[in-house]
This record gives sequence, structure tokens and C-alpha cells, in this order.
Amino acid sequence: MEKFTKITGVAAPMPLINIDTDMIIPKLFLKTVSRSGLGKNLFDEMRYDAAGNEKPDFVLNKPAYRNSQIIVAGDNFGCGSSREHAPWALLDFGIRVVISTSFADIFYSNCFKNGILPIVLPAEDVEKLMDDAERGANAVLSIDLENQVITGPDGGEISFEVDAFKKHCLMNGLDDIGLTLQKTGEIDAFEAKMNTSTPWI
Repeated sequence: MEKFTKITGVAAPMPLINIDTDMIIPKLFLKTVSRSGLGKNLFDEMRYDAAGNEKPDFVLNKPAYRNSQIIVAGDNFGCGSSREHAPWALLDFGIRVVISTSFADIFYSNCFKNGILPIVLPAEDVEKLMDDAERGANAVLSIDLENQVITGPDGGEISFEVDAFKKHCLMNGLDDIGLTLQKTGEIDAFEAKMNTSTPWI
């Protein structure tokens, strides 16, 4: 998993509330078990019409936001089914940060496991950042995970809270597999001991 320390980029405003995981990645794209390739179908029903053409009014289709790494969203982002494909699709598109007043619990946890930082802020702070994000190409935010600070385009700062263990994992690029591999020495020692004491297993 890629390490997360600091991200600076254009933030895309998505003021809708209750953006669920089926909106993030519709169920017809869940056949794959690969984490790559889902970005092209991120927000598929909002991004494309029935003929597969881009809808010009959708935020991520606008020139200023095509390469956004940050989304400022409405309340209850990631609700609905618990599909891990949702953070996979966000990450494959290039999204590394989602800011909202609240997230669905499973989606929130899955974000950290896939290298995405979900930030929970009070409504007034999200409203301020949403206003900043409306500036198009000038909607540049800087997210400093180590210091837990968001810096806006005018230099204003907003602090955020994050669980210390989840922060450690993100900053060191540790998903569940990475955490397990940190114990390789102990695992090898245990297996060697078991092979000696119980060789019939």
C-alpha cells in the first residue's frame, strides 16, 4: 500500500448527502477481484449517460477536477452495502482523501485499509471547504496527515482528528497484509518450533 504523508491538489465538491457505495461503484462492476481498473467506472451512473458519453455537468468530468485527489462530500458518505470495491474504485481513479461530516462505519474502515484518508469534520468546516472546492482549478487543498492539518487555498488551517493506529498504518503504507508481514520473524520462529516439536503436523 502506498504511504500517505501529505497530499496537495484540487478538491472536487460533491455536496450530495447519502452517497452510497452503489453510486460510487455500481453493482454490475463487482465481478472483478482486482483492485485495478475500477476507476473508469467510479460514479458510473452520474458520470456517463446511457450511451456511455460523459455528462459534462458531473464534477469529475469538468476539466478543473479531472485529476482531483480530494473529494469534499455531503453527510453520510459511503453508506449502503459494505463492498470494498468502493474504496478500490476511488483509489484507482486517484482519490486519496474524502472529507465529510460522517461516513458509514465499514466504508470508513475500508478506506484506511486501502490507502485513503477519510476525514470527519464539523458541518461548518466542511461547508467552508466545500466553498473552497467550488473555485475550480484554484480549489487547492493541502492535507498534512502527520500534523493533522488541512490548509486551504487562502492559507487558512483546519485541524482534524484521526485514530493513532490508523494514522500509523497510512503513514507507513501498512494494510492488513503489511501488518502481518511485520511479524515475519516471529511467524518463522513459531513454524520452526512447531516443525521440531510436532513434525507429524
